Amino acid sequence: MSETYYAGCYWLARSEPVETCAQRLASFVQRLGPLEPTWNRWHLAAANFEKARKRQIQPDASTFAKLMKSKAHRFMDSSSFWLWAGENEEETSGTHGNCGSASIHSNSVCVVTTGSRGRVAERLLTASILTGVMRAMALAWEPEVGISTSDAHREQITAGRFPEPGTFVGWVMYFADFRGSVPPLPTPVQVEHIPDRGTLITLTQEKFTVSNPAHVALAADVQARLQDAGLLTPLRPWGT
Repeated sequence: MSETYYAGCYWLARSEPVETCAQRLASFVQRLGPLEPTWNRWHLAAANFEKARKRQIQPDASTFAKLMKSKAHRFMDSSSFWLWAGENEEETSGTHGNCGSASIHSNSVCVVTTGSRGRVAERLLTASILTGVMRAMALAWEPEVGISTSDAHREQITAGRFPEPGTFVGWVMYFADFRGSVPPLPTPVQVEHIPDRGTLITLTQEKFTVSNPAHVALAADVQARLQDAGLLTPLRPWGT
């Protein structure tokens, strides 16, 4: 069975109005466009694919603000969104999440799902694209942490525990500057600092998979180094 992959970024207790969340979402999807052709056309969910493909949405801040203010997308002080992209039912990808909450009990999040088969998945499941996705997340959402990895590796490395964001490694990772400094990491890991944001870490340029023992061993090595550096900790309220 093919491994499934996702990319997600997370932050905690940062109160923001709907308009700010909408601006962040617009910035994010606009940054995704150059990475993948199907990410230039976004749609709302519907009862089936044929209905959903007719619900194309203009990806700008005013449109997203109207969407995120609607009753279906508001819960207490949080605004949510669900968008998908794709030319056919078998090769869709999407992004969903929520933003704006001041709660210390539920984190804000943006997730991109890629699918695992087909031409779109082949294009998306590469180190360069997923690093680009994580960079777009860092610039648009200003999260505390981010990760892109396979679901199988997340389950393996967390050993059945609840996978708290920021406490485990993956194929591509992001840590905001206030989390601390990234220590020296082994070859072939690539490290990129984003000014005024944080640091991107990409374990390997090959497609990361749990079926490759070298990838699993590299992830374990990086996990230990980041743990020793104090970077792998649960989210904390923004600004603390």
